[in-house]
Amino acid sequence: MKRNLLSIGLFLFLLNSCSQMSQKSLDEKTSDNMVVAEKQMNRQLQLIDESGNIQYPRTVTENKIEYVPIDDWTSGFFPGSLWYMYKLTGDSKWEKLAEKYTENLDSVKYLTSHHDIGFIIKASYGNGYQITKKEAYKAVIIQSAKSLATRFRPVPGVIQSWDENHGWQGKRGWMCPVIIDNMMNLELLFEATNLTGDSTYRNMAISHANATMANHFRKDFSCYHVVDYDKIKGGVRGKCTAQGYSDESSWARGQAWALYGFAVCYRETKDPKYLELTEKIYKFIFTNKNMPADLVPYWDFNAPNIPNEPRDASAAAVIASALYELSTFGKPEYKETADKIIESLSSPSYLAIVGTNGNFILMHSVGSIPHGNEIDVPLNYADYYYLEALTRKKALEGK
Repeated sequence: MKRNLLSIGLFLFLLNSCSQMSQKSLDEKTSDNMVVAEKQMNRQLQLIDESGNIQYPRTVTENKIEYVPIDDWTSGFFPGSLWYMYKLTGDSKWEKLAEKYTENLDSVKYLTSHHDIGFIIKASYGNGYQITKKEAYKAVIIQSAKSLATRFRPVPGVIQSWDENHGWQGKRGWMCPVIIDNMMNLELLFEATNLTGDSTYRNMAISHANATMANHFRKDFSCYHVVDYDKIKGGVRGKCTAQGYSDESSWARGQAWALYGFAVCYRETKDPKYLELTEKIYKFIFTNKNMPADLVPYWDFNAPNIPNEPRDASAAAVIASALYELSTFGKPEYKETADKIIESLSSPSYLAIVGTNGNFILMHSVGSIPHGNEIDVPLNYADYYYLEALTRKKALEGK
């Protein structure tokens, strides 16, 4: 009997020990992964310094780091990641580096050739202004909003995403293409109104959001990637995809942009219809039969060869960051979902080994499979939204 009791006690001790080991807290995991992030970012910066120029790493192509010009839609994410490294660590080294890489983007404030000035400026100057309150940063944000506003088309009431001859339209003959990604650029317009008191920018953002809400979503609240508007007569000319599997499929990062973008709209307006829409988008994403158990989606929810399709860590990171914010709007259960995503992204399945992965933090993202671009590679915006999600998690938990 005594031996049995000892055996049972030993079994319970080992079971508890194994449980503690296997259930290492998410805090501990993310703390460990911040060490990885710091080392990867330091290695990336060392390579850039050795080149003698300020460069903006975007991805890896054929085992070579790909750098982009400052007018590329992704150029703001590297300085944005540096700002988040400062927020997460408190080390002033990261603040100085963030300032350096942000201020080199100054001339982007006059960019009018595409809508993604919002991505570029929000990630860099937007984060920088929030931290430093530099008047020069404020001026860049306002001028950038003026540049974005030149793409507003008053008849359909939308910001035109790409020019008609963008090159991804095939034989469609677009007139005023608007992509779901454009929801992410509205934050720049809201911020310009907040800084200036001029409601013109805010009104444009709301008009665009309302048109997107009316025209981009299917009955199940998945969304189209591209909606083409008639900018002369108004109305919709067609709906299709550019980066998804098919016109009627649900491109994973598109769903992520939609969730995040309408979360911003609710934050800035407190209009309940936007929050209600995010609930429906959430339900589509997380009740989808093709959502994997680790909550890192396949690149398209309707990709034909699931489960043998690439995952998209960038979509997962965007979703997690959006959910942390949405959890503050009366949806605490969303934090649990976000934590599960971050736990997956913080695992060896997605977190790079130091010195590999082109010195990016996360592996396994997808740019555009239909165009053969950036398939199962690191992407700077996956890293950015991962760090943003960690920053939001830290703030929520008061750490």
